[in-house]
Amino acid sequence: MTIAVGEKLPDVKLIKVGESGPEPVQSGEYFAGKKIAFFAVPGAFTPTCSAKHLPGFVDKAAEFKAKGVDEIVCTSVNDAFVMGAWGKAAEASDVTLLADGNADFAKAVDLTMDGSGFGMGTRSQRYSMVINDGVVEQLNVEAPGSFEVSSAEHMLGQL
Repeated sequence: MTIAVGEKLPDVKLIKVGESGPEPVQSGEYFAGKKIAFFAVPGAFTPTCSAKHLPGFVDKAAEFKAKGVDEIVCTSVNDAFVMGAWGKAAEASDVTLLADGNADFAKAVDLTMDGSGFGMGTRSQRYSMVINDGVVEQLNVEAPGSFEVSSAEHMLGQL
């Protein structure tokens, strides 16, 4: 069952793209005690994700901080090396990239999609969440092929 507003996030391992390489983190610990603007994309370096989704959060990072957000976090079903290269290419230093290489987080929140028709296998759906101390305060799941409710602009309006 898809995670819902008011529910605590599942505790699964993700890989943080760190200064000195991949760093394993537990989602339960990582999201505790912080207000997070969180968004998930189907894939690093994919057209909408690279041209619109990630850049929107990069461009509006100061606005998120001004509204009390401690951290902006992006996840994708990619490995940490791909996520790191994507972050560098997008100059996304204000966004924490968490790799969900095995789709463990996407499965745990029940927000996966089947990208096998494009040779991508199981991926995350496109969505965003406002997370406060590990609890979902807002959840915005996109319809297939859409990019509206998970955008930085939409999320800023929810804060």
